[in-house]
Amino acid sequence: MPLPAHPKALLIDLAGVLHVGDQIIPGSVEALARLRAAGLPLLFLTNTTRTPLRTLVAKMNALGFAMQEDDLLTAPGATLNLVRSRGLHPHWVVHPDLRSEVGPDAAEPDAVVLGDAGPCFDYATLNAAFRLIQRGLPFIAMARNRTFKEEDGLSLDMGAFVAALEYSTGVTAEIAGKPAAPFFQAALDRLGVAAADTIMVGDDLRDDIGGAQALGIAGVLVRTGKYSPADESHPDIRPDAIHDDFARLAERLI
Repeated sequence: MPLPAHPKALLIDLAGVLHVGDQIIPGSVEALARLRAAGLPLLFLTNTTRTPLRTLVAKMNALGFAMQEDDLLTAPGATLNLVRSRGLHPHWVVHPDLRSEVGPDAAEPDAVVLGDAGPCFDYATLNAAFRLIQRGLPFIAMARNRTFKEEDGLSLDMGAFVAALEYSTGVTAEIAGKPAAPFFQAALDRLGVAAADTIMVGDDLRDDIGGAQALGIAGVLVRTGKYSPADESHPDIRPDAIHDDFARLAERLI
């Protein structure tokens, strides 16, 4: 689909687009400031599932991006909204840093929710989740990302653990974050814009670009973060535009 000639909003991934770990991607702070000065509504979408919202905002501010909690839509936030809307009391498989945001496990859980537990993914933890799902409890995952980019290279993300539980239980997880359509629709609803008037910017071809395009949002891939040259010849997902980095995209938009 063509990029909207006059977009009314921009959805922006964080890690891999604006920064990698504690390193700012060159030009991204200045590019973001120019887009804000131009009055273009922005919302930041992230599948980061280890970090509480307040900690994430503090980090982005420390890097110079000047954000508030309302500027972000996170996979844990979307998952919490889903759980609460259904009145569920989950068994959570999450990183300890996220525990304060999601709360304790229910004494008698009625769902299993998987986040990125990082080094806390071990056999006992996964087997406990497996047994609950085998009993018939709904299986919800915050995301299905394959990898994420750290300063020393690509690292394994939580998608492998989602796939492991799906394989063992025969149950397909319901995904709450990207690339799930409700996640992107929540972003459109928050900004009050139509999909056709919006651009998604990301470094993940499948979850950022493919997820957005499935809902009719134009997707721009940047050659930073987890980007791979093979992304440009993918047989099924074709970005609507590709830019070297976020700063180049901002130049084009402004």
